[in-house]
Amino acid sequence: MAKIFFTENFYQKGMLYPFDRIRSLQDIRIGILTIGEKWEMMQSLFPKNTRHVILNLPVNLVPSPGFWNDVENQKCDFSSANENFRILTSAHQIFEFNEWAIRQDFNLLTAGRLSQKIPFSNKVICPENIFIEVGAVVEHCTLNAAEGPIYIGRDALVMEGCLVRGPFALCQGARLKMGTKIYGATTIGPYCIAGGEIKNSVIFGFSNKAHDGYLGDSVIGEWCNLGAGTSNSNIKNTAGRIKVWNHLTREFELAGTKCGLLMGDYSYCAINTSFNTGTVTGICCNIFGNSIPPKHIPDFSWGEEKYILSKAIRDIGNWKQLKGRTISTNEVETLSDLYSLK
Repeated sequence: MAKIFFTENFYQKGMLYPFDRIRSLQDIRIGILTIGEKWEMMQSLFPKNTRHVILNLPVNLVPSPGFWNDVENQKCDFSSANENFRILTSAHQIFEFNEWAIRQDFNLLTAGRLSQKIPFSNKVICPENIFIEVGAVVEHCTLNAAEGPIYIGRDALVMEGCLVRGPFALCQGARLKMGTKIYGATTIGPYCIAGGEIKNSVIFGFSNKAHDGYLGDSVIGEWCNLGAGTSNSNIKNTAGRIKVWNHLTREFELAGTKCGLLMGDYSYCAINTSFNTGTVTGICCNIFGNSIPPKHIPDFSWGEEKYILSKAIRDIGNWKQLKGRTISTNEVETLSDLYSLK
């Protein structure tokens, strides 16, 4: 069995801001699983006849089941990606690599297993590419897996009238509201609520985009809430390169031609908020006002003012109660430490 040691040779804290602000990279969700969950599941796939090896891997490496083939064949240059892994160096790559990651995770999760039967009330294209876990409910929907797999997690709910094109992952306990339109490659994380129109986006977990509005080429952290009618732009009127805030250089830097909203954990926005292309919000932001928000919203912003820490913690607790959770002592300590840096 391989011994794996993670190094930061190709990573610097803040590269994936705002998503590496309060979590380890192993807890970042891309595809269906978090990076840590991928490693955990892949342990059983390590070639049994391979000699004992010690691997020093970049902490920001995203593996796939085929990764062990590189190890077995001694293709151990992990400084640049190949078909068996990706290296995350920017936050927007989470949605850019999501199609690849969904396909890899789908194969990992479903190998040797049988899906629950797809109810007859659904209109289905390529059912062989659809996997429904125990406890999931999917009725009176259109599921098109011709362009990529569709994974419906345990106890998830797809309400009637939803239109879904793969690649798509709806994780455990998550819900799609009636008439939701999903374009691949999209991941809705555990216990999220999603509605409206969503394309090529990742929502980590316990967050809500429950109403009409467009979310495209975006990444949303945990415990976020997008007010009804919220939409983002994901392409400039000129179709040119988009500038995205770089937390390390404290400057806007060029990204691709498609980039929507990158929203940090515990952030919320008012109804009918319109986000510009490449907007980055920090953690614990409450976004409201009469104008389009700026393209970079610092941590602990309350409109144009600073969020009072005690109120931020109170509000997080309120949101958690809605999903039957409570804010932990560790979370309070972590947020307090970050707040003191402001």
